[in-house]
Amino acid sequence: MDTIEKLKILAGDSQYDLACACGTGKDDRRTRGSDGKWLYPVTLPQGGYSILLKTLLSNACANDCKYCPLRSETNMRRCTLQPEEVAKVFMEYLGRRKVFGLFLSSAVIRNADYTMDRINTVARILRRGHNYRGYIHLKIIPGASDAAIEDSISLASAVSLNIETPGKKRFDILSNKKDYTKDIIRPLKLMSRLTVNGSRFSRVKCTTQFIVGASDETDSEIIGSMSGLYNRLNFKRVYFSAYQKGLGDPGIPGEKRALSGNNETFIREHRLYQTDYLIRRYGFKGDDIPLDESGNLRLDKDPKEIWAESHPEFYPVRINTSEKEELLRVPGLGPDTVSRILKMRSGGKINRIEDLGVKGKRLEKIKGYVICE
Repeated sequence: MDTIEKLKILAGDSQYDLACACGTGKDDRRTRGSDGKWLYPVTLPQGGYSILLKTLLSNACANDCKYCPLRSETNMRRCTLQPEEVAKVFMEYLGRRKVFGLFLSSAVIRNADYTMDRINTVARILRRGHNYRGYIHLKIIPGASDAAIEDSISLASAVSLNIETPGKKRFDILSNKKDYTKDIIRPLKLMSRLTVNGSRFSRVKCTTQFIVGASDETDSEIIGSMSGLYNRLNFKRVYFSAYQKGLGDPGIPGEKRALSGNNETFIREHRLYQTDYLIRRYGFKGDDIPLDESGNLRLDKDPKEIWAESHPEFYPVRINTSEKEELLRVPGLGPDTVSRILKMRSGGKINRIEDLGVKGKRLEKIKGYVICE
């Protein structure tokens, strides 16, 4: 295969990893180019979006992750790009102003450090050979050595390693080859230490991803792990990827649920993203998130609305005098609208809810929880 044919295959296979930038708005969804490459949006520091070229270095994997279609025992077309090939294609795309940066991941070729060496070589060619100073997101391979991880962080703008599940018990259902503590938790902690505020690499952002529904984890377990990643390890983002029917081993819990017709994993993924926003942007704590008796989020309603319905004593919130944290507890009010309220209040009293610039169903929702005293 030539470079472009391999890139089409590997860029397509990279769709299973979302831990760069992927959300629910019209501006932050991935798109596929006419030549088969996956292009992902990334938020720019100065505001707005640009595009990442995203690909795998190889899909020839030595691991046995039972949720993954690239696992070693599956029968699929395998190929590997050389580091020089990836660097050349990226610089061509960059020269034509089709992309802003690179997201580079890989299946495990031989072993973790061999794969990391090839990933890091791509970044080194771009940084030192082409004097590229832009955005590079590198995937950390589970089980990589401390030296390989530090090398990646020295070359990257962002790094990620998938946590996959909340805890060893759930993880062991999905892999017989990887060790949760040694191959996942140890590297995550090292990534945190190397990029903590005040450190040499504090500019580098760390992210991770849960594979939702492949194992038999509860939402409570995911939320607990997510809170730790933010509060103790200072990770910048946590992503969620719903297990997709038909991609994994028939014996794992996610595939059994899918085959039985009990598969609401994509709705569950959406509720987890809403929960992530509540914790990351709205000031909610993990203990604030409403869960059912089984420790899971309700699928029929936004968790913020459920919290509001469960705490009638908190309302009504006063538009003109309540603190920012109280305003953020109002269903229908997001960080941007709350910032607008605070700005409007500095210039005088807000007399009507309609003056906030919110319309339709969202306006009616807000009216049920606030007053303009």
